[in-house]
Amino acid sequence: ITSAVAFDILPLKLHPFSQSTPTGLDCVGWKRRISSPVIADGALDKTALTDDVGSEEDLYEDFRSSNHRYGHPGGGGEQLAINELISDGSVVYAEALWDHVTMDDQELGFKAGDVIEVMDATNKEWWWGRILDSEGWFPASFVRLRVNQDDPMEDYPLKVEGGKEDDSSSGTRRFGMGQTTKDQMRTNVINEIISTERDYIKHLKDICEGYIKQCRKRADMFTEEQLKTIFGNIEDIYRCQKKFVKALEKKFNKDHPHLSEVGSCFLEYQTEFQIYSEYCNNHPNACMELSRLTKVNKYVYFFEACRLLQKMIDISLDGFLLTPVQKICKYPLQLAELLKYTNPQHRDFKDVEAALNAMKNVARLINERKRRLENIDKIAQWQSSIEDWEAGEDVLVRSSELIYSGELTKISHPQAKSQQRMFFLFDHQLVCCKKDLLRRDILYYKSRINMDDMEILDIEDGKDKDFNISVKNAFKLHCRHTEEVHLFCAKKPEQKQRWLKAFENERRQVQLDQETGFSITEVQKKQAMLNASKQHHTGKPKAVTRPYYDFLMRQKHPTLPTTLPQQQVFMLAEPKRKPSNFWQNISRLTPFRK
Repeated sequence: ITSAVAFDILPLKLHPFSQSTPTGLDCVGWKRRISSPVIADGALDKTALTDDVGSEEDLYEDFRSSNHRYGHPGGGGEQLAINELISDGSVVYAEALWDHVTMDDQELGFKAGDVIEVMDATNKEWWWGRILDSEGWFPASFVRLRVNQDDPMEDYPLKVEGGKEDDSSSGTRRFGMGQTTKDQMRTNVINEIISTERDYIKHLKDICEGYIKQCRKRADMFTEEQLKTIFGNIEDIYRCQKKFVKALEKKFNKDHPHLSEVGSCFLEYQTEFQIYSEYCNNHPNACMELSRLTKVNKYVYFFEACRLLQKMIDISLDGFLLTPVQKICKYPLQLAELLKYTNPQHRDFKDVEAALNAMKNVARLINERKRRLENIDKIAQWQSSIEDWEAGEDVLVRSSELIYSGELTKISHPQAKSQQRMFFLFDHQLVCCKKDLLRRDILYYKSRINMDDMEILDIEDGKDKDFNISVKNAFKLHCRHTEEVHLFCAKKPEQKQRWLKAFENERRQVQLDQETGFSITEVQKKQAMLNASKQHHTGKPKAVTRPYYDFLMRQKHPTLPTTLPQQQVFMLAEPKRKPSNFWQNISRLTPFRK
């Protein structure tokens, strides 16, 4: 649909910000009416900043009379084409970009990478689809249409192991009205990669020039800190992607696209793509800040005027800001599809195979960093539930991950006195707590051990020479620089082995963090502790609750869902990633109280 942006005579309806706005599709679902506080040279007419909707009509008329027309390459046109295909009897397949987890029997659940047969796309936000013998509604923004629609359904989810397809004998397949080979399929995938990169660059350019540039001219509306929160490091991403697209263009064979050798480009830029980690981690904060600002009409008018002046498609700012998150998750899917249609004899085969693994690792690293940042809030909440913590520094000063926890008997010099204690092994430190004698769910902070200076010694059952006592299921922590020794005993041999394994994991985690450069900023630490403190002072339950992703969509609806679910973006690039064991370790100790 290439008509001008439609405006209604009714007042502007504020659209709540969502993390599931689709890329390239107009799923905003409301007609816009706009004041135009931004003028061509970037200055802002302060007289236009008013909450009186009626006073904005003259400025809108100036826009309309300037013959600005805004098309939408995806939106309604794509939806109409899908429905025409379905009505003609064609089978339309879509591939899941994210998990859709639901307990509603009216909805269709799936995992990232699943292939869905689209049966009805008349509603632009919710489509009706089928996987095997299951049918139901699913959010359209969670999927993308398959590049090769005529590729048989049963052949699509081929697993690539060792660079070979499960069905390597399929040399030709039906495509459109005639026969074709893998070369035609590969051409389609290459063309999609190139075209989507060009579109993506335009999105980034529009954000940097259409929004950020205008916002910086309005110091009375935005501080630099606000702009950093809203846009993150998207300007760095834009610079990186411009270089990446140039590299792709050089490798693109316009006359024979299937001969293009693009795998090396992904390998060259795999390290630079790690800058997406910072952006993805900041994205929830951007959504919250935008939601706060758009409660004031002048910001709504300002952002919309920025969009109109830049001649951007009809998607709200939060939708544009979601595109980098979607993009980094999409690379492994595109490369997997490219590898599927690349013959082992192709010069690009090994590079594409290596690029697929590299981009999976990038996505995995981003996911892991996101999970670690989410964990610091949980750690801060846990610390706030421990009594007498004032005697020690915050856990987050040195740590960001709970590795293991459990009950052990600690034996100390010089009297070899034994004490039952709860121990929490974090990266860099082991925290010791004591249970309340009457309320066993209450913990008191006692001490901690610096794991960076310790070596672990496995002790055989029998009499220990250092402590002159008989021990069973024991191990020691010995300081490398002093004579400090700590003796611990577990109740069972398997518990001892789990602790020994946990100590190995702790050292491995520390080494990995050093290699990848992972760290928690002081601002993030302070914010986590502040959030935990606010929860305590507002009288919220002191028991650590289950994480948000365990609460699935429970609202029942008889027909079409009324709202789009939020995407679990950062858990979807690698759907099979082992979930965090933080809450499994700590849930056994709840409820805590302070």
